[in-house]
Amino acid sequence: MAVPTYDKFIEPVLRFLTHHPEGIAAKDVHENVANILELDDNQCAELLSSGQLVYKNRAGWAHDRLKRAGLSQSLSRGKWCLTKAGFEWIKNNPFPLTKEQIDHLAFDFVDVKLNSNPDVVLLDQDTPHVPDNPQQVRSPDERLNDALKEIRESVAIDLLANLLQVSPTRFEFIVLDVLHKLGYGSHRDDLQRVGGTGDGGIDGIISLDKLGLERIYVQAKRWQGTVGRPDLQAFYGALAGQKAKRGIFITTSGYSAQAIDFAKSVEGLVLIDGNRLVNLMMDNEIGVSSQVVKLPKLDMDYFE
Repeated sequence: MAVPTYDKFIEPVLRFLTHHPEGIAAKDVHENVANILELDDNQCAELLSSGQLVYKNRAGWAHDRLKRAGLSQSLSRGKWCLTKAGFEWIKNNPFPLTKEQIDHLAFDFVDVKLNSNPDVVLLDQDTPHVPDNPQQVRSPDERLNDALKEIRESVAIDLLANLLQVSPTRFEFIVLDVLHKLGYGSHRDDLQRVGGTGDGGIDGIISLDKLGLERIYVQAKRWQGTVGRPDLQAFYGALAGQKAKRGIFITTSGYSAQAIDFAKSVEGLVLIDGNRLVNLMMDNEIGVSSQVVKLPKLDMDYFE
């Protein structure tokens, strides 16, 4: 028998998290949900083509839907917990849940974006495409594209959550890895971490030539709060103190409108927010892995 679809995992995940108001490790949720669903050894051993266990993948998607519905959250790396709204929802919707309630949680919050911060202005703000008729039949290619976007968004959320849990020192090294993958520096040794007490706002230095005559200075901030104009002014002042012409400010959060206006008003200052950072990491496979999906396409030239 195949592993149940992810919507069947929603109620078991809710039930188990109800007993752990302080939060619990995701791996414990996986195992206990498998027990609740009475999955056998074969079902628990079933793998996706990526190598991930199917039942853990389904539990993860169930939790994703609960997060989008505002009923659950990731307290820290790999730790799940119901929100206050989640406990209130369960009071008003006692177990067992009806099919309508499950479908509501599984399908009605797909377009809800997570981790929004009203003070942050996104550097890459795309307007999602909404079909004129949501009920129109979508082609397999369109559905595949929608699925890819949904997977990327989910991975981006988890990736950002992990970045917020690493140490500031580790985060600085990750940032330099990303910049190296983007083509900065001939060798990884050309990117040096210099952060620490008295760093003057400089966390990394990129040498663009062998002699180190041309350099880019980097500031990496593992923050949850919005980066404001004073933060960028301080970094720009540190650049001036180094007689530097170019700097990159990278944060896990975002920038205020005033901060973005300041960056535009000066020369050589580049901003990367959390959204752009995690997308760069996914595009360059830093901290994530990807799989190749082969899509068959008819070759008409072969038949002519």
